[in-house]
Amino acid sequence: MIINKVIFKYFCLAILVTLLTILQVNKSVSFQLPVVTAVSVVTASPTSLVEAGKQSYQSEKFTEAIALWQQATEIFAKKGDTLNQAIVLSNLALAYQQLGKLQPANEAISQSINFLSRGGVSPSSQSFSLLAQALNIQGNLQLSHGEAETALSTWEKAADIYKKAGDQTGVNRSLLNQTQALRSLGLYPRARKTLEQVTQNLQAQPDTMLKASSLLNLGDTLRVMGDLEKSHQILQQSLAISQKLNSQPEIAVTLLSLGNTAFSQQQSAAAFNYYQQAISVSTSPTIKLQAQLNQLRLYVNTKKWAEAKALIPQIQPQIENLVPSRTNIYAQVNFAQSLQKIAQKTAQKQLAAKTLATAVQQAQSISDTRAESYALGYLGGMYEQNQQWSEAQKLTEQALILSQTGNAAEISYLWQWQLGRIFQAIGNSEKAIGAYDAAVKTLAYIRKDLVAGNSNLQFSFQESIEPIYRELVGLLLQPTKTKNTKDISQLNLSKARDLIESLKVAELDNYFREDCLTSQITKVDQIDPQAAIIYPIILSDRLEMIISVTNQPLRQYTTTIPQPELEKILLEMRSSLRPNLGNQQRLAIAQKVYNLLIRPTEADLAASDIKTLVFVLDGIMKNLPMAALHDGKQYLVEKYSLAQTPGLQLLSPQPLQQKPLKILVGAISEARQGFSSLPGVGVEIKGITSEIPTQVLFNQTFTSTDIQNLIRATPFPIVHLATHGQFSSNAQDTFILTWDNRLNVKDLGELLQTREQDTNNPIELLVLSACQTAQGDNRAPLGIAGIAVRSGARSTLATLWSVDDESAAEFMVEFYRQLAKSKVTKAEAIRLAQLKLLNQPEYRNPFYWAPFVLLGNWL
Repeated sequence: MIINKVIFKYFCLAILVTLLTILQVNKSVSFQLPVVTAVSVVTASPTSLVEAGKQSYQSEKFTEAIALWQQATEIFAKKGDTLNQAIVLSNLALAYQQLGKLQPANEAISQSINFLSRGGVSPSSQSFSLLAQALNIQGNLQLSHGEAETALSTWEKAADIYKKAGDQTGVNRSLLNQTQALRSLGLYPRARKTLEQVTQNLQAQPDTMLKASSLLNLGDTLRVMGDLEKSHQILQQSLAISQKLNSQPEIAVTLLSLGNTAFSQQQSAAAFNYYQQAISVSTSPTIKLQAQLNQLRLYVNTKKWAEAKALIPQIQPQIENLVPSRTNIYAQVNFAQSLQKIAQKTAQKQLAAKTLATAVQQAQSISDTRAESYALGYLGGMYEQNQQWSEAQKLTEQALILSQTGNAAEISYLWQWQLGRIFQAIGNSEKAIGAYDAAVKTLAYIRKDLVAGNSNLQFSFQESIEPIYRELVGLLLQPTKTKNTKDISQLNLSKARDLIESLKVAELDNYFREDCLTSQITKVDQIDPQAAIIYPIILSDRLEMIISVTNQPLRQYTTTIPQPELEKILLEMRSSLRPNLGNQQRLAIAQKVYNLLIRPTEADLAASDIKTLVFVLDGIMKNLPMAALHDGKQYLVEKYSLAQTPGLQLLSPQPLQQKPLKILVGAISEARQGFSSLPGVGVEIKGITSEIPTQVLFNQTFTSTDIQNLIRATPFPIVHLATHGQFSSNAQDTFILTWDNRLNVKDLGELLQTREQDTNNPIELLVLSACQTAQGDNRAPLGIAGIAVRSGARSTLATLWSVDDESAAEFMVEFYRQLAKSKVTKAEAIRLAQLKLLNQPEYRNPFYWAPFVLLGNWL
């Protein structure tokens, strides 16, 4: 967990300071901050109670702050001072929310708004800006309840009030809040435009510390939303202003944020340097400790064990001297987590356990159940690692109760998962499945928050989300001494299949950092009675296969093979698909993969008269063309039509509409933007236009604006892009090239969005004929799936590697000839085009014909 400033925390402190400042001006009271003891509280004035509460809140002693503010609001109520009572009630709402006590938080903020709205307010009244601040707090509470539309409306009211009052900072704050609601509602283009508006508003302001702080807030917001490059740019602007104004505290905080953004970009060296600069310039012990803890986590993640161990003695004394607060407790948990990963000696394990135990005690001392849950849960994890199951279970169950009591679902799923592992370890499969089920349901509940950046949780999908699905699938399909694979129930098989579907959705959600649109799982017998849907599932100790065939029970096939061994074979096959490799060596590895994926199913597929195989591929299998698998006599493409889909939840197949085909082609043949020329593209276009009516945007005429205008004006069933492009595991690096621009996957989706909404004339097929997956990126096919889903096209034809120019042109011409003149499915048209190349001696190597893959609708 990289220590990070949460947007909500910025907002809370900004509101809190503003409210308290107004309150002091109102009462015109001069006072010394009292020591908060039982005696001083009894005799304190309401303003001193409020100030003491502020000190407690900023020290993250939220329970103590609540007690002080409750006394203050009672005194103001007795005096009939509704304005100050409203201010304190707003503060109470903030403190209650920090503790996850949403009902009293809602009651407090509603009462505050009622007081501030009495008798109407005008832009010149003091209540006016206070009402806007209270509405901002109420919006946060509404969003935490999942009421995104209501929160958006509330924040729009707040922005309108700030605008009338001439408070541009307040307007920007409310607009930033609105982006959270818009993302939760799936309105990503609007969220992006709103952020652009905030950026423009800030750029127009003079260079002040207020502007620097606002840019810092915006940069952190952009990081949480996944726009890392923009986050870096905005944070650099904030840093430049802080340096110009020579504000050392702001410089240090901004350097820390730049380090966090670089960490998210996986730029370890840059992140380390930013953290080191923050340490050098900061006068705040808290900022220095945060930066050092983040450096320690970097060393751990990059396996620089010697450097990590050398840093521990510098951090340990600071950790031991921390006073109780939520941030400090999280720092202790962070330190203990790093210690656990590098612990080679008993002393290090003991230090981690001692640190977590101290964190538990400190959380209890300030009645912070959320922080206590974190510390208890990770302490339970230490006992789990040490195989002390009884104590691990006890601590984890306590942590889970606390997180559920505090409405902290983003923590609860971690402890449900941990309980599942513990129950599995002690042989209680039933309880293990129950705990895993609960974790998956919790993840579904917080799904929008995770992808929209509304959660405080900083997570790695591959470390903290994906394993839960896989481990539960493993449990559901696990043979036992009394139960073999034939005895696995249809209920478990169906549940495992649905989990894999859900995992594919979650994977793309994480890829986009947005909530992908989904539909209900379509039953196979409503799609294609001659298709088999094949789900290969890579587990740690075996390969599972679930196959779905029309009007037949789900089938399971299990091959015992460790994951590293399986992935080695798959990588060998991917490496073998080169034109210069010997035929015998290539076929040997292709047969190995065939034996793993297809051989166990051969008899059943033949008996069911299957014509099309549709793969929902898993892990690094997505890098492989299934067409190139070989049974010893022939390639798989010689026996079946083939297709892939990221998941039937994402792409529900429908038959190709029977009407004249018309193609919009966008193509570049000349060298452009650092990419080489594509001389075969001209031949490709000429061949396509001879088969199907085509409108062509070529070279200079293929601009982003021109293609968007044509797509909006004319319902082209097929959009064919013959241009350079790249598929990457990073959405920002997945793009296609136009003459004047690079359209990343999100931009392309927005460009095609108008046609997607026209259900009467959808884009039936999107063809990307010259793109390739990023080299050395095993998760790059996520980019293909991302374009397939985001484009709104029913089918996407793409290539797994950079194809030979001449063979690609010949393939495309034959594909369209088959599609136009034959009553065949898209998958069969691709198969026939591949076979034409395969039967030519110069193109018989799979390098030329195998990279073409169809995603989505194969009909």
